[in-house]
This record gives sequence, structure tokens and C-alpha cells, in this order.
Amino acid sequence: MSATIIRNGRVIDPANKRDEVADLLIVDGNVAPLSQLSTLDSQPDEIDANDLIVCPGLIDIHVHLREPGFGHKETIESGARAAAAGGFTTIVCMPNTSPAADNSSTIAWIKNRAAGACVNVLPTGAISKDLAGEELAPIGSLAQAGVVAITDDGHCVQNHELMRRAVEYARMVGVPVLDHCQDYNLAGSGVVNEGYWSTLLGLPGWPAAGEEVIVMRNILLAELCDNHIHCQHVTTAGSVRLLRQARARGVKISGEVCPHHIALTDEAIQSFDTNYKMNPPLRAQADVDALLEGISDGTLSILVSDHAPHADFEKEVEFDAAPFGIIGLETELGLFLDLLLHKHAKIDIVRLIEMYTIEPARLLKIDAGTLSIGGPADMTLIGPDLEWTVKVDKFESASRNSPFDGRKLKGRAVRTIVGGKTVWRV
Repeated sequence: MSATIIRNGRVIDPANKRDEVADLLIVDGNVAPLSQLSTLDSQPDEIDANDLIVCPGLIDIHVHLREPGFGHKETIESGARAAAAGGFTTIVCMPNTSPAADNSSTIAWIKNRAAGACVNVLPTGAISKDLAGEELAPIGSLAQAGVVAITDDGHCVQNHELMRRAVEYARMVGVPVLDHCQDYNLAGSGVVNEGYWSTLLGLPGWPAAGEEVIVMRNILLAELCDNHIHCQHVTTAGSVRLLRQARARGVKISGEVCPHHIALTDEAIQSFDTNYKMNPPLRAQADVDALLEGISDGTLSILVSDHAPHADFEKEVEFDAAPFGIIGLETELGLFLDLLLHKHAKIDIVRLIEMYTIEPARLLKIDAGTLSIGGPADMTLIGPDLEWTVKVDKFESASRNSPFDGRKLKGRAVRTIVGGKTVWRV
């Protein structure tokens, strides 16, 4: 029998409405009652959590692990290590792989590969075959294979009838739909936000309406089909306004936000550094302010990374030609703590942990995000006031495409525990 006791931490467990300084006991990989201490054969290992927050293992529902097909960018193993270093015990991987995760065989391959990872890796399945948006993927067999959601992330289904049928099938098999909101006709060949900086720099612009049209489409379909649609990486003030109004009238719709979309504005692109090129693009300050307000009032309910690794040679090209995306697993918690708690004071630490635990667990209907007795001992220990500097060359990820190298942050994970075992620590 293996046992560990975590002493004197501030235990924050939103699922059980718990916020107190207390000890936590782990026995054989599960959370155990403290009364079990007296029955142990030997003294448990001790972890001193004084001045630390002890919370359920954090969940990131928007991660690109690149396997199968793009192992030069990231592997499931290296991505899992990056997740552990960021304080995450459960991550959800996107289906834009090669081959695409649009069939049960590919899902089985991913699950088999993930079985040896240091954190829990949950797959999503594609909405359409090969993410082409032309023919539905076999959603029923994907659900049977164990996907926790369906999404064409990296792409967006443009055919509204096809999307409607996908949402209806998803309702039948009991999974949510996650959607990358991008109208190709409006976004066109845009690589940055349409506005002052796109005009000044001569870069093709992507208007805010290119996102908002699909957000509105999803609200209408969620209402029509009575199934949850989750809007991925929301970036515009208009999208926040639409989501707020729809949620107020009870529509099954939600949205998430990435740290880079509140840490940066499109002003950053003037350097032509391709690490500032992402999809959707960095927006204007007015959009950032709206995102912060949406987080504050609960309109945006989940925090994510949209971890999108690329090899150096892929990013070291002209801005127009570079792929979209940045890595984020190892910086997102630090950025959100720094921005939301310390700089803008938009939410408190309890709400931040809710947005990383019970909110994503509720959306995906997974058994995670809680410190309930008898449940798996997946935990994150956080130093909320710990100051540190981002050093990309020390990352666990196989890629280095981050715009935050050298940035000073306040707050980070200091230990990650999965199944009672420490898988990463500062």
C-alpha cells in the first residue's frame, strides 16, 4: 500500500465547495479520508504545501498533440510532459492529424499511444471525414470508440445543413460539439486581424465578422437541435456579446478563451515575428477588454491553451507563409494567473480553478476535476505568487514557437500529481 499526505495546503475543490487550509491523504492512487491514516502499515510520504494551493488536477480541453502524422512538431509523449509541466493532469487532443481522427481505428491508435503518457489524454473525433466539411464522419462509432467530443478544429464546417446533422447525431450519442468559428468567405486569405495594423503593414486582414457569423450560426443550431455547442478560442467583442445574450435565454452554448488573446493585441504583429501569427488572430484592445469582461461575468466559462506546436523551420518563413499557432501548455496557467488575478483582478483563484476543473468536466461529462474521496488522486499544486521567467529552451514540448520567451509572470504550478504519483515538479 502506497500513501502520501499533503500537509498544510489551501485546498480548493470547487466541485465539493471546499476552500480551507487542510491536509490531503492519497492511498494507492486515490483520495482517501484522513481517518485512514491510523490504518496504514507505515508512515506515508509527506509533501509540504505551506503557502501553496492544492486543487483538482487541471484540465485543458484544447490541445494539438500532432500524432499521428506530425511527430516532428510534437508527440503524444512530449505533449503530455509539457502538460504536466504546466500543471495539467488531463488534456483533450484535437483530430487534425494525418490521418485525421475521423474513424475508430485512428482513435484506438491514439488511445493506445496515450496509455503510456504521464497525464490523462482524451481524444476527440472529427465532425466530417478528413475534416473536409463535405461528408459526416461516423459519429456513432467514434462515440463508441471513446471520444469525448466531436470537432473539426483547425477547420470549420461551412455547410450549415451538414453541421445541423452533426449536432443532431452528437445529441443522440451524448457528446458535445466543439467548433472552430471561422467563415471562410469572410475571413478569406486573412492572416491577421482586419484593422489598423493589417492596413499599415499590408497584411491580408481577417474581420471580426468572420468569427461572429459562425458563433451566431452555432447559437441557432444549439437552440434548434437542443444540444451543446462549444465555441473554441473566442476572440471578438461581438462573439462575447452574442454568447452572453444566448446564454441568458438558456441556449446550450459556451465559449473558451486562450491566454494569448488577452495577453497580446494585434499591435504585436508589427515585428513580423511569426510567433504572433495564430488562428484566430490577435485582435484589437477593445476585443481584449470584452474578453476580460466575458471571463469576469461568466460568459466565457473555460480556459484553454490551443497548444499548437510547429517546428522551427516551419515558422522561419515569411509571415504570410508561416503556419498559424503557438505552443501554450507550459505558459497558460502562469499567464492566466498573472493577468486575471494579479494585473486585472477580473476573477479570484476559486473561479479560475473552476474554469480549469468542473467547467470542462461538466461540458465533456468526464470523471475529473474533483478531489472527492475515493476518486483518482489527480492534483495540481500552485504557487499563486511565485514569480518566474518563461524560458522556452527549457520547455518539455518538442517545439519552441512561443511569443512569451523571457516574459516575467507571477503564479505557476509547482507540482503535478497523476494517480497519486508526482509526474512533474519545479
